[in-house]
Amino acid sequence: MEKVARRRTPAREGKQVNTEENIGRMTLTFRDKEMADKIILGIKKLDLKIQIMHVCGTHQDTIVRYGLDPILKDCGVTVKQGPGCPVCVTTQREIEEGIRLAETGKTVATYGDMVRVPGVEKSLSDIRASGGNVQTVYSIQDAVSISKKNKKPVVFIAVGFETTAPSTAVTLLGDVPSNFSILNCHRYVPPALHALLDMGEVKIQGFIEPGHVSVIIGMRPYEELASKYKLPQVVSGFEPLDMLMSVYMLAKQIKKGEAKVENEYARVVKYEGNQKALQVLERVFEPYDLKWRGFPVIPGSGMKLKKEFEKYDARVIYEDELKDISQHEFEEPKGCKCAEVLRGLIESTECPLFAKACTPQHPVGPCMVSIEGSCNILYKYYGTERKKA
Repeated sequence: MEKVARRRTPAREGKQVNTEENIGRMTLTFRDKEMADKIILGIKKLDLKIQIMHVCGTHQDTIVRYGLDPILKDCGVTVKQGPGCPVCVTTQREIEEGIRLAETGKTVATYGDMVRVPGVEKSLSDIRASGGNVQTVYSIQDAVSISKKNKKPVVFIAVGFETTAPSTAVTLLGDVPSNFSILNCHRYVPPALHALLDMGEVKIQGFIEPGHVSVIIGMRPYEELASKYKLPQVVSGFEPLDMLMSVYMLAKQIKKGEAKVENEYARVVKYEGNQKALQVLERVFEPYDLKWRGFPVIPGSGMKLKKEFEKYDARVIYEDELKDISQHEFEEPKGCKCAEVLRGLIESTECPLFAKACTPQHPVGPCMVSIEGSCNILYKYYGTERKKA
């Protein structure tokens, strides 16, 4: 089955082709209905009733956008989304830290999703509306450019997993203005997977591992999960056939009682990962214990700036201004079930606020804000119809 999905393209045959044409041809290959039907039939023939989990917002988008969830359920496979949205797992405390910095006159730069995540009483978007200098940027380099044109303090809210953290690290190793700092919210994914399994709240038989993160970290970090928990895993790409094939590969392992780490996304992900990116991460960050939204403190899951880079750490620079926030315990918004969604305990539609009090226009929790959030994805493709269903 796996070999059938890898069709030859002109590029594989060594022919010269137009890049755009080749990309289009490959896109069609990974969305081929005939091939999808064959994979679906293969899953059905395994005759399993299983529950698996992925930890990637882009995977969730593919599953919902292309209607794969009901197809897979018809095959006996339930797919849960875990904590695969970086914005969603950023805690209320971290959001409040960003808001405080904006309120006290700093220019705060961050991604668009983070600007709209609600704090306890307001969001960064509200601060901007009331005159605060909150900038939406596409990268940390955009934030650095702002700081070079602005003598006032500029703080970049650095959010993301191993995928985006290397760009933060490379930037801090370069020419950074003295008025620039980061509010560091970067996290490592593998410790969260350990935490999910150790908590034992949700029963899963396998993981579909995130393609973007795996491009950086490779396959090795997942092997400990396979060994310790006897849990099969497959690293997946993002096209519909990627997802279907990954489910098929995972289901085959479960059927055989195996617990391996397989790579469906071999066209991009290598076993050793991106060594240059990993070296840069190790140069700038070190692991420390950190809380995730919906989780207790997860050992070794946070990326802490090493001592020599503390001059860029907004929490160190503005310690006095952030002290009361860092010592405060924040509760989740009333009625919001983002925490349960992130742990795979419920579907977004089981939250009483979904598509009612909580919509993308008026979000209550981050899962409805982020483009990688389960609630936002479901609402985007189904609106209120999913709730009725």
